[in-house]
Amino acid sequence: MASKTAAGAPGAPAAPRSRGSVTGTRRTVAALFLLPALVLLGALVVYPIGYSVVRSFYDQSGDGFAGVDNYRALFTDDGIRTALKNNVIWVVFAPTVATALGLIFAVLTERVRWGTAFKLVVFMPMAISMLAAGIIFRLVYDQDPDKGVANAVWVGVHDTFAQSSAFPKAHPGRQSPLKAEGGGFVTKAAVSAGDPVALPLVGVAPDQMPDDAERAVGARPEPGKVTGTTWQDFTRGKGVGTLGAPDATELGYPGMRIEAVKDGRVVASTTAADDGTFTLPEEADGALLRLPASNFKEAYNGLDWLGPSLVTPAIIGSYIWMWAGFAMVLIAAGLASVPRELMEAARVDGANEWQVFRRVTVPLLAPVLAVVTVTLMINVLKVFDLVFIIAPGSSQDDANVLALELYRKGFSEDQPGIASAIAVFLLLLVIPVMWFNIRRLRREVRR
Repeated sequence: MASKTAAGAPGAPAAPRSRGSVTGTRRTVAALFLLPALVLLGALVVYPIGYSVVRSFYDQSGDGFAGVDNYRALFTDDGIRTALKNNVIWVVFAPTVATALGLIFAVLTERVRWGTAFKLVVFMPMAISMLAAGIIFRLVYDQDPDKGVANAVWVGVHDTFAQSSAFPKAHPGRQSPLKAEGGGFVTKAAVSAGDPVALPLVGVAPDQMPDDAERAVGARPEPGKVTGTTWQDFTRGKGVGTLGAPDATELGYPGMRIEAVKDGRVVASTTAADDGTFTLPEEADGALLRLPASNFKEAYNGLDWLGPSLVTPAIIGSYIWMWAGFAMVLIAAGLASVPRELMEAARVDGANEWQVFRRVTVPLLAPVLAVVTVTLMINVLKVFDLVFIIAPGSSQDDANVLALELYRKGFSEDQPGIASAIAVFLLLLVIPVMWFNIRRLRREVRR
């Protein structure tokens, strides 16, 4: 057999040559690609954090070393302590309620045809900025029921069970036979059967009169009974109309309650007709007629949603409105990966739907629920926009949170040292939650 061709001999195949990279080694290429991101990360994250930590140990001017005085202020300043308390409320309730609603929406809409449309509607608030959401809910929580949706609904429900008075501003006019007593009005003299009684009042704006009010008429005498009229004794125009007697354009007070009182005891009562007339039985003869205070109580105006006591729950409600859709979408994605065989097996074993949900669905979704809850906890620790926009100036101190207090100390009160200390404190609060979330995500990846 012919001997092997010597290396380098004419006609022998050339050995492959290693090609050097134009840009150098792989590490150099990786460094070049990472350099822009590292520069941005250092300029936008690392440097601000480092500067905030250093600045938190200096006084207001930045020239004198203050030690831990700025951190001591976190627990002695009343505004910061209120903000810290409100942050605790936010962290406890906002993520919990938003996650619970997301879970309920995801489970209930799983089997309905219009589930996708419902999820789209619930998720839509996520497309709205915090600024726009704050403006929307500032209007929703307006005190005036004619403007604020929340109070319009609340007043509507209240008035369904407890009708408000139509005459809150009514009061006796000149030469009136009535005098004030106990929030209502009572006749100055006793009345007699067979003699019609006039109970004129003024003070109700024409556009505030009840819709069922009719033209007032004088009551006719009835033997053995006390009759009378109560009406709006006012006619537009100077010198027009007769004082103390119903005129052609004057309206009665429909539904006005009239009581006959003898020796401090109510012996008879009635309500006025649409034209203001009323009739009391013979027991009212010789009694004083009283218009009780219930006729004149102020109309119910709803709740002060943005007042000191309700402002924080109200703002948390607006946050949940925005972020429940986020929780629902993530939980629905986790629910889609849950093995259906386990649920069917539980049903075959006799479990009802509530037991399947509590014993099978929720445990299988526990990793997803934990990720959603922790993500929302990180988010609420930094909440600023909603509180700043929704809370009015009169109750902003009561709705204060750490992120808002950081802004106020740094810009409104010119205390950058304390503001930096708050920023560092917020970072320390967020780090354990972020570490827990990253650890859980890595654990899920290893599975």
